[in-house]
Amino acid sequence: MNWKARSSAIAVAVAIFLGAPGVSLGELMADNNIGRFTVETVLNGKFALADPDGFTLYTYAKDPDFKSICNAACATAWPPVVAQASDRPFESFSVILRDDGQPQWAFAGKPLYRSANDTAKGQANGQDIDDAWTIIEIAAHEM
Repeated sequence: MNWKARSSAIAVAVAIFLGAPGVSLGELMADNNIGRFTVETVLNGKFALADPDGFTLYTYAKDPDFKSICNAACATAWPPVVAQASDRPFESFSVILRDDGQPQWAFAGKPLYRSANDTAKGQANGQDIDDAWTIIEIAAHEM
């Protein structure tokens, strides 16, 4: 798939993500990678966005767009996905600045976190905790 077609597919996927429970990426995700991120099988066969080590990523419903309010003890239980100084936004991924000054990855405007309860790749032990933490489900992923 060429870059222009890939960008169009990503725009469609973001629109789906914002309006439906799962992102539908189809063949775009056939290699299991989205930039530095991956897709892993979690929760009885669902597919979810994961970090480069395969750990499931979450969003926090109480975060406003492009802002993390998960600090101190919250950030211990829900470690933010920290961006490196050399990382640049791409596709639906952006880098926000946390209150502590650290850069953090966000997807479709929502800051990304891991769960301290996930101890191995492919786990999603943080899903629906406090009705506020949610995986980023990839609805139509082809492995």
